[in-house]
Amino acid sequence: MVDALQQVFPNLGDHQITSPRSEKYNCIAWVAGDATQWWWPEEGKGIFWPVGIPREETLEVFSAVFARLGYSPCAHAEFEEGFERIALFTDVDGFPTHAARQLVGGRWTSKLGRTEDIEHALYDLEGQEYGRVTIIMQRPTAS
Repeated sequence: MVDALQQVFPNLGDHQITSPRSEKYNCIAWVAGDATQWWWPEEGKGIFWPVGIPREETLEVFSAVFARLGYSPCAHAEFEEGFERIALFTDVDGFPTHAARQLVGGRWTSKLGRTEDIEHALYDLEGQEYGRVTIIMQRPTAS
């Protein structure tokens, strides 16, 4: 049986919903470790964007947000002890659409817009809705 998520993400295989629906935060906030507010580079009530980072929807700007949080580009998405990894997705025009964070063991977690958080395989979310994984970034885990 195909569930509602698989209708939006046809490549979605084995996955688990890990939170209730919430409009309070989005995928960028979730990956940044903030489940209290919506992160996006637009002005508006209830929308957060780091001070000093341009309010532009580009891969470079989104990469800069995560660079400020200690992430740098890396060559692969495989789980590696001692590192936290994130993935940034872009659409066919190169605009950022989504971010996911790797969990211990190699699975990934995503906040799907205004809906739930899920645990999934990284490339399961590629397709019409989010485009493709464009950059993987990593930072050392806290000791």
